[in-house]
Amino acid sequence: MPKMKTHKGAAKRFKRTGTGKIKHRKAWHGHNKYKKSSSRWRRTKGTQTLSGGNEKRVDRLLSN
Repeated sequence: MPKMKTHKGAAKRFKRTGTGKIKHRKAWHGHNKYKKSSSRWRRTKGTQTLSGGNEKRVDRLLSN
């Protein structure tokens, strides 16, 4: 069997931390800022880590 390839779309969106967790950017931070309140905009700043089934799913996409 050939080697598994990394899912390039997932590789651009998710990064692995030093401890092996998977971090991602929060949603709703792309465009149309004028529609969103300041508090809502602040909540979407930064990154978060995945957990549970989502982490397993993305881990499978990133493993090569």
